[in-house]
Amino acid sequence: MTLKLMLVTNDSELVIAAQDSGVDWIFIDLELKGKLERQKGRNTVISAHNFNDISNMRAILTSSKLLVRINPIGEWSKSEIDEVINRGADLVMLPFFETAKDVEIFIRHVGGRADTIILLETLKGINNLNEILKVEGINYLHIGLNDIHIAKKSSFMFEPLSNGLVENILQSVRHTDISYGFGGVANLESDLRPSAKSLLAEHYRLGSSMVILSRSFLVGSDNTSQSVKANLRKNVVALRQWEAELTGWSKEMFEDNKNFVSSEIAAVVADILQ
Repeated sequence: MTLKLMLVTNDSELVIAAQDSGVDWIFIDLELKGKLERQKGRNTVISAHNFNDISNMRAILTSSKLLVRINPIGEWSKSEIDEVINRGADLVMLPFFETAKDVEIFIRHVGGRADTIILLETLKGINNLNEILKVEGINYLHIGLNDIHIAKKSSFMFEPLSNGLVENILQSVRHTDISYGFGGVANLESDLRPSAKSLLAEHYRLGSSMVILSRSFLVGSDNTSQSVKANLRKNVVALRQWEAELTGWSKEMFEDNKNFVSSEIAAVVADILQ
């Protein structure tokens, strides 16, 4: 089984190229409430997507599914979820939840009209995870490494992967029927650390079923429309080829890679703290 690939974009031409390349989910991001404050001063993207983008993507997509991230639970949630689903979302993602009650409200508002994804990215959400996982109607869980590392005041986004936090979370999720994933991934030629290849091997070791294609997945193009689209296709092909290789890895190879990823994360943290 290959990973479900998610691409955050409202660019129609890029969406067509992504669908043709086999990207599974096109990701429209409506989340704004509270996001500016908690990610202030960080190298993160705050998407300027809106309801019309959902309708526009719905008109384009034939094989890829349409995923929409809404705002955290509030008095706006019912009308927002109704609007998102009425405009054609196949999957709805709830960010920044803290309690089982938050998730129950979300599931109730969706009402079985779309698949549901909960984005685990708060420390309270992690602490309440066992109760949250008892809520019926959750289809997917994704771990948001960026906000977790912000909340924990750690130096590097991937530290939750090396300090056992991600593995502990996934051990709980494995006892359910919920599919899960975590974080994002760059293209395989990127010089970012840990490498995309080693991170994808961790996805396979941990039984992950989905990953977000990060901004750096498209790096390497000259930013012209044609170049970006060609680069996306090339990078997806390379990723799928690497996945095929990973299916033949032994347990020992995955364990060696786990240790390598931990050492790479430790090295990055040491560089940051210098």
